[in-house]
Amino acid sequence: MQTILGANGQIATELARNLRRHHTNELQLVSRNPRKVNEDDTLMTADLMDARQTIEAVKGSQTVYFTAGLPPDSRLWEERFPVMLKNALQACRTAGASFAYFDNTYMYPQNGQIQTEETCFVPIGRKGRVRAAMASMVLEEMARGDIPVLIARAPEFYGPGKTQSFTNALIINRLKAGKKPLVPVRDDTRRTLIWTPDASRALATLGNTPDAFGQTWHLPCCDDRPTYKTFVTMASRIFGRTPSYSVIGKWPLILAGIFSKQVGEIRELLPRYERDNFFASTKFKRRFPEFSVTTYEEGLELIRKE
Repeated sequence: MQTILGANGQIATELARNLRRHHTNELQLVSRNPRKVNEDDTLMTADLMDARQTIEAVKGSQTVYFTAGLPPDSRLWEERFPVMLKNALQACRTAGASFAYFDNTYMYPQNGQIQTEETCFVPIGRKGRVRAAMASMVLEEMARGDIPVLIARAPEFYGPGKTQSFTNALIINRLKAGKKPLVPVRDDTRRTLIWTPDASRALATLGNTPDAFGQTWHLPCCDDRPTYKTFVTMASRIFGRTPSYSVIGKWPLILAGIFSKQVGEIRELLPRYERDNFFASTKFKRRFPEFSVTTYEEGLELIRKE
């Protein structure tokens, strides 16, 4: 049996589809309010903050995927994420299960260097420090060697359904609503974005490849890395809109954060949008040359058809 911890988000939903379609007939979805993705999914209600419930949820699993998410609230991240992850790792040790950790890039330097699996952690801000501590916890478990462990890391998302990201919220969703897109900070820096179904499909591939464990992997993205100007122009054409957008400067966003907690929670991420973002997934592509990465045009066309 394979188990997804934190099973209601977009990554987990796509992961469940891919696991059931290609890898396993026994799939368990775990969250506080789990919902079926496939008709024959097994549902388990559990709070990952509770160690006993987490152990019960993982019992009998061969492979466990940690895809749990929280709202963008620094205090909540500091209080809950490390406990949830610690409980998940302990549950996997108890069950003798392999552990696949879905990660992001918040702990990386916010500069224009090429990001690889060997990039050092230089977290900026409270959420960045939480993610660095969590990744370090998983690396320590990997080094201990009691159970097979891997890290699958993704850059910023764009995608279908309820995908949550700056790109979806400010560009794609506004185009779908007939509104002018908004670009954060600058329109001339190059971005690496990952199509969420690709991220989930790649995570499923890694979780079912025995020699992928004991390593960190960057999940596969397109190599062309468009600027937001290019991306908005492409998206506008596909959605049948006139290419037009507004750039929201860094300082207006910082000032807005004084009055809005939600905006304030993203301020620590703004330096990422001042510089090029080069996230390299060469290692994955060499190991899995048959894996087909969705192009930006293909992804945007699929969203338009939703």
